Amino acid sequence: MMTIVSLFLGAFLAATLIPFSSEIMLLSALAAGDVPASFLVAAAASGNILGSAVNWAIGRYLVAWRNHRWFPFTPAQIERASSRFARYGTWSLLFAFLPVVGDPLTFAAGFLKVPFWRFLILVSLGKTARYVALAAAM
Repeated sequence: MMTIVSLFLGAFLAATLIPFSSEIMLLSALAAGDVPASFLVAAAASGNILGSAVNWAIGRYLVAWRNHRWFPFTPAQIERASSRFARYGTWSLLFAFLPVVGDPLTFAAGFLKVPFWRFLILVSLGKTARYVALAAAM
């Protein structure tokens, strides 16, 4: 049980701006073989999707605070993510699992008022597919 909770929390953190690797945690848990792979994939995907939803909420509701020092995204990150998002559209959310660009992309989706249901479907598909592919590669 602790493995699943740890993996969920690690995947959640990895979806935020905190540099963390949920992939390594998942692969380690899979290699240990103590918990069924489907449970591990579900825990990692759920945590990572929830972390992305937090980024969306920050973009959607807390953007008014963007000029404060504690705000997690710099103006340059916001501009890059917004222009990338505008160029590729909502389908780019399928790639929210990518390092470096994924987290700002989920923030930009909130900032640009992408409907949450559309955001959730696309991000869930991309992030779950990544974890399934990692598990299948083991």
